[in-house]
Amino acid sequence: MAERNFRQLLEAQWEQGKFLCVGLDSDFEKIPEAARQAGGGIGDTMLAFNRIIIDTTKDLVCAYKPNPAFYEAHGDEGWKALRATIQYINEAAPEIPVILDAKRGDIGNSNIGYTASAFDHLHADAITVHPYFGSDALASFFARKEKGVIVLCRSSNAGSGELQDLKVDGVPLYQIVARMAAGPWNAQGNCSVMVGATFPEELAEVRKIVGDMPILIPGIGVQNGDLEKTVQAGKDSRGRGMI
Repeated sequence: MAERNFRQLLEAQWEQGKFLCVGLDSDFEKIPEAARQAGGGIGDTMLAFNRIIIDTTKDLVCAYKPNPAFYEAHGDEGWKALRATIQYINEAAPEIPVILDAKRGDIGNSNIGYTASAFDHLHADAITVHPYFGSDALASFFARKEKGVIVLCRSSNAGSGELQDLKVDGVPLYQIVARMAAGPWNAQGNCSVMVGATFPEELAEVRKIVGDMPILIPGIGVQNGDLEKTVQAGKDSRGRGMI
């Protein structure tokens, strides 16, 4: 497969005014009966459902974001469906980047394996990661200059503040993470952050810290994030920068 650059793919979509990221979190139990493959297994059904979504939205989105948990739950069939879904995106919409929403976080050697899985096996263009282990643990991700490394900063779940709002020398922890991601962790220019749409005030604070860095902003839809407030808080100096 030809080398792809996550940031360049994103910028091309932003240039067209596309900021929507579609999550491919296909829960097999919730797939409508009408969309199920006649006589097909779980993996075939998930792939067929994803293909419908991709074919319907590929002219509207800036990225796709599958969460491996929904696929791993079904063993080999699910894993094959995830790989085939990313392959289909690369074939049907090669200009659209794929973010693997895996939220990986471990010590260095384990992350080397996660890096290879995401980028060499699944061929994702970016991955979400946990900052808790520090930069040395994330080195294998950061080393892939053409790939995107999206650091969890202020997550969209209701209980995220238990840790992320804790203050260190008077500064909330999520802001310290944003500073690290925009500073020393971004030596390769491939770092981004994730901030939930459910916290627009915090999103605005993070935008001030990270400048024009891309921000992945989940939480619109089921989690009731406010779209208008999200855009106002999340856009960069060019009116872009949002996924």
